[in-house]
Amino acid sequence: MPPRPEKLSLRQARRIAVAAQGFDLDGLSRREDHAGERRRLKRMAESLGVIQIDSVNVVARAHTLPGFSRLGPYDTADLDALAYGGRRRALFEYWGHEASYLPVALQPLFRWRMERARRGEGIYTGLAQFGRERADLIEAVRREIETDGPKAAGELSHDHRGEGGWWGWSEGKRAVEWLFWAGIVTTATRRGAFERVYDLTERVLPRAVVETPTPPEPEALRELVRLSSLALGIATERCLRDYYRLGVAGARQAVAELVESGDLIPVTVAGFRNPAYLAKDARMPRRVEARALLAPFDPLVWQRERTEALFGARIRLEIYTPADKRSHGYYVLPFLLGDTLAARVDLKADRARSRLLVLAAHLEEGAQAPAVVEPLAAELRLMARWLGLDDVAVTPRGDLAAALAAAPGFASPRL
Repeated sequence: MPPRPEKLSLRQARRIAVAAQGFDLDGLSRREDHAGERRRLKRMAESLGVIQIDSVNVVARAHTLPGFSRLGPYDTADLDALAYGGRRRALFEYWGHEASYLPVALQPLFRWRMERARRGEGIYTGLAQFGRERADLIEAVRREIETDGPKAAGELSHDHRGEGGWWGWSEGKRAVEWLFWAGIVTTATRRGAFERVYDLTERVLPRAVVETPTPPEPEALRELVRLSSLALGIATERCLRDYYRLGVAGARQAVAELVESGDLIPVTVAGFRNPAYLAKDARMPRRVEARALLAPFDPLVWQRERTEALFGARIRLEIYTPADKRSHGYYVLPFLLGDTLAARVDLKADRARSRLLVLAAHLEEGAQAPAVVEPLAAELRLMARWLGLDDVAVTPRGDLAAALAAAPGFASPRL
């Protein structure tokens, strides 16, 4: 392997980051090839190391979008099978980067977080207090699941109504959420409107994972930071710890040890305010062929400062922003083209009329409409097909909307 550089240009860093996230695997043509699809999806999930779960279904649930962004139209039933397919499942739910799908092999690396949760550390203040005050109820709920088998919170006999607050959680719901944080139960499956069904962790995960010895916390943190570096390619210390929401002190020590072992290579990146670290095995392609609509929670862009430093794009989630104060829309997906973020579109799946609505379309600074419209239009058509929608309709909002609406087959919607 040739020696790694100590200094990188911003464009080199972008290509490393995009390649590490799996956007240039054998070119775009593979996104139309569905052979071995579930295996490819499994490899993608293991390479990313974490997929953030979100139930908002304006376009598609956010955790289904990283697979589409990287692999093209895939069957989301394959993702369900990987996450909920009995004890041979490949993914499990836990707090990784927020609520997440994680590869099952990583479960032992999060047991330190589960142990802290049992002590009331690192969890919601109210839930920690509940754990101290209602240990009897929590144990009764655990025994009920142990005896009766998998249950949703609403099926528990201890399902007392909540009184405001706590998102209206019942005491039964609080108990299973405490048990979930503590790693004692996990999600066996999901039902209906994405409702969790809980079971004892040792009955859900593969036996080999359950029987894996628990590593010491410093060792687990070091491995999580190493995995973060592989998934990111290049990152600052803050980004390395943010990937799995690690604490400052533990992550800093892990970074220092990984530098000493040669797994992380300190580098400077033009335009970065802070020192960066290059993963030892990161690919450094001379060019990247990528075309993807990214979920708001895609790991390529979820760390906002990193996104701004790498791509020059200030991305903020505006779901909770009042409509009249939004800059780009409600459910906005950045558009990755090559190694740049070229545009962003506010999308909605109009399932009643079988249309993918582009409610707004904006160019990023420096991008040119003639170079962006055709690949963006192609990606929107691909997404519509994946969602089972017949048409794409463009609303005249944003500086890219008019040019995008003129793409072949697109129409202006009647809202």
